[in-house]
Amino acid sequence: MLKKRYRLRGSARFAEVREKGKSVAHPLAVLIALPNDLPYSRFGFSVSRRLGKAVKRNRAKRLLREAVRLQLSNFAPGYDVILIARAPLRDAKFAAVYEAVGQLARRAGLWRPIQPSQAAEPSLGPADSHPHPEEVKDEDRCSLAHQIVSDDDIPTASP
Repeated sequence: MLKKRYRLRGSARFAEVREKGKSVAHPLAVLIALPNDLPYSRFGFSVSRRLGKAVKRNRAKRLLREAVRLQLSNFAPGYDVILIARAPLRDAKFAAVYEAVGQLARRAGLWRPIQPSQAAEPSLGPADSHPHPEEVKDEDRCSLAHQIVSDDDIPTASP
């Protein structure tokens, strides 16, 4: 999830960015950017009802948000950006959305590739934050919410 400071909020600012901003199109999405006076960029996401029902719209927004979050350090600071989902995004895989966001940013002039010295460990996403089961110590097992417990692991009380 994007931190609060990186989120574009307020219908007035959305309208201003849409009206005055520079737009770049891709088959999966449209990017509209307008400079702001902040040392960081903010992002807003728009998905029309024409894309489908709430489940499809929410998935499209999640894909766009995650693609931006993973590439946030590559975006130039000082812009308000709106990403508008197009119909083909409804059935797109994450890899395609990730690439589309990168292409849009490059074409809009918002891409600032990070230097190798600035690069952190590459992250494959949320799955990296969970330890592998073999790496977990016995005392840590009870604190892992994502671990699946089988029926054999549950002690039964004898009457």
